[in-house]
Amino acid sequence: MKRDTKLIHLARAERRLEGTVNIPVHRASTILSPNLDSYLNRHQRRYEGVTYGATGTQNARALARAVAELEGGRACVVTGTGLSAVTMTLSAFVAAGDHVLITDSVYGPARRFCDEVLARYGVHTTYFDPHASVQQLRALFRPSTRLLYLEAPGSITFEMQDIPALAALAREHGVLSAMDNTWATPLGFRPLEHGVDLSVQAGTKYIAGHSDLVIGMISTATEALFHRLADHVMAFGDVASPDDCFLALRGLRTLGVRLPAQHAAALRIAGWLQTHPAVRAVLYPPLPDDPGHALYARDFSTGASLFGLLLRSTDLDAARRLIDGLELFGIGSSWGGYESLINLNLAPLPRAVTPWTETPFLLRLHIGLEDPDDLMADLEAGLARL
Repeated sequence: MKRDTKLIHLARAERRLEGTVNIPVHRASTILSPNLDSYLNRHQRRYEGVTYGATGTQNARALARAVAELEGGRACVVTGTGLSAVTMTLSAFVAAGDHVLITDSVYGPARRFCDEVLARYGVHTTYFDPHASVQQLRALFRPSTRLLYLEAPGSITFEMQDIPALAALAREHGVLSAMDNTWATPLGFRPLEHGVDLSVQAGTKYIAGHSDLVIGMISTATEALFHRLADHVMAFGDVASPDDCFLALRGLRTLGVRLPAQHAAALRIAGWLQTHPAVRAVLYPPLPDDPGHALYARDFSTGASLFGLLLRSTDLDAARRLIDGLELFGIGSSWGGYESLINLNLAPLPRAVTPWTETPFLLRLHIGLEDPDDLMADLEAGLARL
């Protein structure tokens, strides 16, 4: 079955029972058992069945099955937010005295969790250069290393990583590997098929697709990893609401149409921006001259609609004039929805081993489903205000 057909039909077996196209929203806390034996044995069904609202309803189970199949994974855990998908992954497989390796270009709140929460519980974090070679990274492993955490492209600065090589290095050391795959989604890259053990996504972005919910997903390569992760998530009481699961699954149905259209528009706009005299650089691996393009072209089947922009101007007031006068770009931190967004990140960016010294600020653009000509006209007017 081809990808776009899967997106429409995954996890819809229940429709034969419900008689509806979409699985109805199952709002519930208490789940009644048909008899006492079923009630006493309910914990045996905690991974797949519906036993209590706080461990997931029919909507969460359906969403998890669909995402796991798209990822090529054994199973999937749905969490309340994209950040909790990250933090549950980082905390489920470590204990006091353990060590984790994390790319220095990681999502900012993930860094904060490691520095402020894991550190408080005695877990040590080492950040590594996102461009580190296998040999350079090999030297950072310790006997206590338990997890290698990757992200490609890197958050804000868009560095690529050799995911298959780094995942193989982790396996060589008996260490689990995880990757934040929110940028590409399973349509653009499938980490588990490239040797990664855990694939993390903020379903808030492209899967939901409409900027109206927060949700996270973690897909696992094995049943054992799924059980350990699911137990950890349940112990923390991290659960996504049935309404959000319903909306995320509904958004998933159109991902095969939205993501390619947004990527094509972003590629066109990014290429045009490269030629603009006010632009210093565009950070976007799908561009042929991007430093990470070779890895992107080798491993990824499609790109996304998020990229970075460096201006020749270093005047923050000029950047303010550019952004504040835009008509079609909202100013916001998220991305993946149908609407275009822009934001600004001030230097210095939070880094441990690879300082960002390029410019005093870095713009980030998300390209929505508007006509690219209209978006370029809006940006052209904004760049003229510099």
